[in-house]
Amino acid sequence: MTAVDVSLALQRRKGPPAALLGMAAVIASEGMLFAAFIGSYYYLRFEDPHWPPPGTPEPKWVVPTILVAILALTSVPMQLGWHAVRSGRLAAARLFILGALVVQAGYFAYEVHDFDTQLHASDITHNAYTSVYYTLLGADHAHVLVGILLDVWLLWKLAHGLTLYRANATQAITWYWHFVNVLTIVVLATLLSARV
Repeated sequence: MTAVDVSLALQRRKGPPAALLGMAAVIASEGMLFAAFIGSYYYLRFEDPHWPPPGTPEPKWVVPTILVAILALTSVPMQLGWHAVRSGRLAAARLFILGALVVQAGYFAYEVHDFDTQLHASDITHNAYTSVYYTLLGADHAHVLVGILLDVWLLWKLAHGLTLYRANATQAITWYWHFVNVLTIVVLATLLSARV
């Protein structure tokens, strides 16, 4: 099956592929997990008259906001990669996905370094706030890592040509990244709410 054949098959397809339905189930379950985390954060916040607790530094906002905005913009090349796959332009799809991967990996590397630095700071007061703060950040970073691994796997598969299976995977992984990017914005907004 050539890239043109895959493109034609995608255009004739009625309804979503099983890969996209599976990814929708993953997104729904992970969304519920994060809803519980965020609910816990706000429960603890409204139970404590001083939030964040005294002695706990307020979360930084400038650099994290810029980085999250840059990460969120990777939805654009991922979506363009999916559209390139759908139209049978494999080389363009690889470039779009690779460009997104470079930015996503840079974001992840910086955030993991910053996370590790914060976690091992000697002046951290361990309390409910820091527990939920690092749980939210760690879980979000884990989802970014899974997305990066999916991108690497997808690029490896696309290096061997385009099939309907790989096209379906591209669409599903693109939706995963849209979810992770929105999730990262929500996590940042939740954590920064301690500043107000």
